[in-house]
Amino acid sequence: MCPTRLILASGSPRRKELLGAAGVQFDTIESGIDEMLQDGESGCNYALRVAREKALSVSTRFPDALVLGADTIVLCGNEILVKPNDEAEACRMLAKLSDRTHKVITAYALVSAGAVIEAEPITSNVTFRRLCENEIRQYVATGEPMDKAGAYGIQGRGAAFIANVAGARDNVMGLPMREVLAALARLGVVPEAPRHSS
Repeated sequence: MCPTRLILASGSPRRKELLGAAGVQFDTIESGIDEMLQDGESGCNYALRVAREKALSVSTRFPDALVLGADTIVLCGNEILVKPNDEAEACRMLAKLSDRTHKVITAYALVSAGAVIEAEPITSNVTFRRLCENEIRQYVATGEPMDKAGAYGIQGRGAAFIANVAGARDNVMGLPMREVLAALARLGVVPEAPRHSS
């Protein structure tokens, strides 16, 4: 029997917005897990592990609910870019992404009663135009990059840096909605009229 309550194990306003816009009813509870990268861990494995751990952490507290965890990373060459620690690191990340194509990987995991039901990483390819040092500094000064993997937001001012996206834009925002909605439907969770989530 499918749990009747869906919990998003994330504090991300982008994920809440995407789920809410799709008409999915859910509550939000942050996992509070340590998101440190492990030695030798690939970008795909890291995103998948963290998504699972977020959902599992919340599921232990709410075993009767269906819990959705997600994690987004940017992969530039072989380097994994997560959220910048400070403005200088954000500037370095954006300079690295300038005039290049990088991968954005968002993994999602659905957990019930402490067991992973579905988990999958989804990849989009994003190409940046050439950025000058001044526009990078001005963008970082807005504060927008500081809570985002790769130090930019496709749904905000960072969209001006993007020349092309191959793959889903919502995946770049932090949740691959086509795959997530299909997984939820398989578990009997059907979107309703959108409401403001608590």
